[in-house]
Amino acid sequence: MKRILVVGVTGAGKSTLAQALSWRSALPYHEMDALYFNGPDWAVNGALVEDVASLTAEPCWIIDSLGYPEVRDLLWDRADTVIWLDYPRRVIMPRVLRRSFRRTVRREVLFGGNRETWKGWLSREHPAWWAWSQQGTRREEIERRVRDPRFAPLQSLRFRHPRETAAWLASL
Repeated sequence: MKRILVVGVTGAGKSTLAQALSWRSALPYHEMDALYFNGPDWAVNGALVEDVASLTAEPCWIIDSLGYPEVRDLLWDRADTVIWLDYPRRVIMPRVLRRSFRRTVRREVLFGGNRETWKGWLSREHPAWWAWSQQGTRREEIERRVRDPRFAPLQSLRFRHPRETAAWLASL
């Protein structure tokens, strides 16, 4: 495991696991949302493809994302391991709601200097709405990719509950 994708729906704990793996393995961790959103008003990085291509050309890395559409195949082609956090809604939704509430109340600075806002909670792009509406779609996309012969060389680990993930991480 030297080039790792940690995948799952918003709120599954991808970043948390990726950071823990990075700490344990000394592999560099890269937060996909920080690469994607690089300016105020959720501005999108115009050099995303080039940045991700350069980063994934390195021999070792951990990235916490299925990948935005423009870099998804690039990530999956270059990874050697996919760790799938395939948790049910009853696990994900409380996590994403707590996280968004905390970020909003504390006005935490996120990617590109942006913040979650109370007004943002009404948007279909808000993490809580996104996690709820995209869980089935994300699961199907990841399932397709894990079974796709193009990505057969990838080592795939699928965890269906945080206890499984924690036990695996503790075993490293």
